[in-house]
Amino acid sequence: MSRDFFEKLRQISSSEVPFVVATVIRITGSVSAKPGAKSIIDAQGNTLEGWVGGGCAEEAVRDAAMEAMKDGQTRIIPLDLDDEVLGVGMPCGGTMEVYVEPHLPQAELHIVGHGRIAEILAELAHLMHFKVTVNDSTANSELFPHADRLIVNDPNFEELQVGPNTYVVVLTQHKGDQYSIKKSLEGKGPYIGLVASTKRSKLVYQYLLDEGIESSELERVHSPAGLDFGGTTPEEIALSIVAQMLMIRRGGSGKTLMEIKLSK
Repeated sequence: MSRDFFEKLRQISSSEVPFVVATVIRITGSVSAKPGAKSIIDAQGNTLEGWVGGGCAEEAVRDAAMEAMKDGQTRIIPLDLDDEVLGVGMPCGGTMEVYVEPHLPQAELHIVGHGRIAEILAELAHLMHFKVTVNDSTANSELFPHADRLIVNDPNFEELQVGPNTYVVVLTQHKGDQYSIKKSLEGKGPYIGLVASTKRSKLVYQYLLDEGIESSELERVHSPAGLDFGGTTPEEIALSIVAQMLMIRRGGSGKTLMEIKLSK
């Protein structure tokens, strides 16, 4: 591959955005791209660098790339370039197989608060390959041994920076929850969870409404946080929250696998 390809790969890898590397792994017949040809495709479906074929293959590879960035799974897509009806739409001649490999930036979980739920949440998120930040004045490495970052002096939540891969869980401390939720809403992260009593949640929501936050924006806040496992212990609650985060990250339905199997 050219030096430009690897330079573009280095640049996009360091920018913490999703992308796909598509590689031609097999061809037969009259195909313009050769085995080993590669391209880099961004989250908008644009080819940033490289080439794996012209109009015959480009759209099919782009569609597969977009799907791969949704579920995080690699795939090999067969393309029949000689079948106008069942293939990719144009009789170009030959067949090819393209390996589609998604590269997703590491998701970050920002935990605001303390307690047993926060501790288990940090451990489970670490096991699920989240980068874990804990923001609480009582946080220490004994309580959160696998946290990547501990923030112990941030009363105004200035270090709560929410990006497109930042998941936030606020565990009510009966003081300041509304400020951390408001700061979280300013970002465009995929998930905001609030662990609080029904009464406390209503107070937080009312404060945010009074502050001019639209009710439609508040729908982004999951409270109660987590999936319905019927769990009551801190460990079960933390598991249900991590499961909900993974469902959102991977584009899952929340249904049981048996339900999905029977529906096919």
